[in-house]
Amino acid sequence: MSNSVFQSVILQLKEVSERCFGVMDAEGCVVSCTDVSLLGERWPEAVMKVGNAADGVVTFAQKSFKAIVGSSNFFEYAVFCSGDDEEARVFCQMAYIALNDARIFYEEKHDRGTFVKNIIMDNILPGDIYIRAKELHFATDTPRAVFLIRQIGHSDVATVDVVSGMFTDKMQDFVLSINESDVAVVKQISANTTSEELEKLAVAMEDALRNELRIRTVIGIGTVAEHLRGLADSYKEAQTAIEVGKVFDTEKSIMHYENLGIGRLIYQLPTTLCEIFLSEVFKKNSIDSLDQETLFTINKFFENNLNVSETSRKLFVHRNTLVYRLEKIKKLTGLDLRQFDHAIVFKVALMVRKYLSSRETR
Repeated sequence: MSNSVFQSVILQLKEVSERCFGVMDAEGCVVSCTDVSLLGERWPEAVMKVGNAADGVVTFAQKSFKAIVGSSNFFEYAVFCSGDDEEARVFCQMAYIALNDARIFYEEKHDRGTFVKNIIMDNILPGDIYIRAKELHFATDTPRAVFLIRQIGHSDVATVDVVSGMFTDKMQDFVLSINESDVAVVKQISANTTSEELEKLAVAMEDALRNELRIRTVIGIGTVAEHLRGLADSYKEAQTAIEVGKVFDTEKSIMHYENLGIGRLIYQLPTTLCEIFLSEVFKKNSIDSLDQETLFTINKFFENNLNVSETSRKLFVHRNTLVYRLEKIKKLTGLDLRQFDHAIVFKVALMVRKYLSSRETR
């Protein structure tokens, strides 16, 4: 339990009364107080007095005390108010209500966050998810989206704070620090939330981090988890989205697992199978025999949906020049890119080659 949580409430109590309010821990140490000169003092006798009457307000040394009982059924903290009169007892009871509520909120939030982190990191057994969720009054069948924010270049510890500030429901939405560069966001969503809305939220997070901390990020989005037990899979998908995007969509900073397409399949293939595929496709000449200008022409042809006229216009060349280049590619590779089936094979081959190159640089 953070003492700063108590201190923030204690300072507000100053406005209620001029009396001295504070909190001592189970060892009698004053950990929070409106009178800062008392901080760090130890009152072991008060511990004994409070421990023997944990249910009500007790008075000792002209102060009124009430125990804040934790899960162990023994007081973890005790709130106190100066004075042993009836008014002091009332103020002590009021302070107890405020501080106990603050403690419960803090601990539930902390426990819930740890619980969610354990789920996405696969650090909890599936059977225990139900038990823990029930203990924390955590809805199990509510749809949730998982985002993985990866910082590029330098990292900033304030990333968690910036992203947390974007989510108002701290009991349902969780921003979790995974390591130095990665932050996971688990957000509860409605059943009709669209992929476009999730991507807009990712863009908002990216913009906030760029504008406030001046850091670059890539963000992976997993498929929506309809149940708590699906969060781990969604988190892995967000990781995969970033890794696949790093290979096939280097210009994109936000990758949705659902939109990875054939790149997702290629990424999961063994490298030996990829090499066999390339050797079978390019029997005449290796794909590496194509120069950069030819590859640029091919990519433009694909970008323009195999439309010769449109591609020649974008390349600022005559239509016959492009046809000549395509004929040259056909002679070199045996594939006529004007035929849809051949174009698909060539496109997949280019992606496979890109995947193999990325593996070589690791």
